[in-house]
Amino acid sequence: MTFHDKRDLLSLYNAVNGTNYQDPEDLEINTLENVIYLKMKNDLSFLVGASMNLYEHQSTWNPNMPLRGLLYFAELYERYINSKGYRLSGNTRIPLPFPNYIVFYNGLEKEAERMELRLSEAFESGREGYEPALECRALVLNINSGHNRKLMEKCRRLQEYAEFIGEIRRNLQRGMVLEKALRQAIEHCLAHGILTDILQRSQAEVRRMLLEEYDEKAEREYLRKEAIEEGRKEGLEQGIELLIKNALTSTHNITQTAHLLMVPEEKVEKVAREYKIPTKEN
Repeated sequence: MTFHDKRDLLSLYNAVNGTNYQDPEDLEINTLENVIYLKMKNDLSFLVGASMNLYEHQSTWNPNMPLRGLLYFAELYERYINSKGYRLSGNTRIPLPFPNYIVFYNGLEKEAERMELRLSEAFESGREGYEPALECRALVLNINSGHNRKLMEKCRRLQEYAEFIGEIRRNLQRGMVLEKALRQAIEHCLAHGILTDILQRSQAEVRRMLLEEYDEKAEREYLRKEAIEEGRKEGLEQGIELLIKNALTSTHNITQTAHLLMVPEEKVEKVAREYKIPTKEN
């Protein structure tokens, strides 16, 4: 819904590829389930410089995206060949649009800003010294709020989408039930000029869609585990600090204490300053 308009989709394409196309009619869109196919035409309208792009959105981490991409590309290229009247049995090489595969990820797992998944990583061991006959690479871009800032700056629409989802999650973290979290997120976005056209025009549909699709149980379970992990880390840090304090009180020697506990001397120095423990020369 966010990128249904060709102008917004072209903005996203330009942001991802570092291009500056201006005419939305340069896009031809054909959707296969959640995949968008774009064929960019160059100024001379021939295949050199054309590209075929699969754009997918994932809210759940999935290492099988390259395999999905392979299957999608196979169908897209078959459609393309048939539409152009090419024959696979001909004696002339068929010119094909250049494939690009982008996955926009905004799930709960803490993933890198960008990473590449390869189909070849899924293959079981083959013959040594031989390259696999097939490959498909998926570039995964983390579009959670606060990530890939340069990309977001180039595509305001993508940034607004990330802010909207981020606001829902912040409300859930505050303990709101999903319906209230969603309602307040919509109110916040309307007040701050975020996705206003969509939310004003299709607010009921957005609410219905998210209430049906959003996995509140999984979200809260993730937040619970995250809180436990943060508490565990904090407790571990406090325990290490107490060990340093006790050892340092006994030795009064920074280097000796650091060596004994296998921690950096800077950490021992920090504890010494915090608890005002006198230290001897190393």
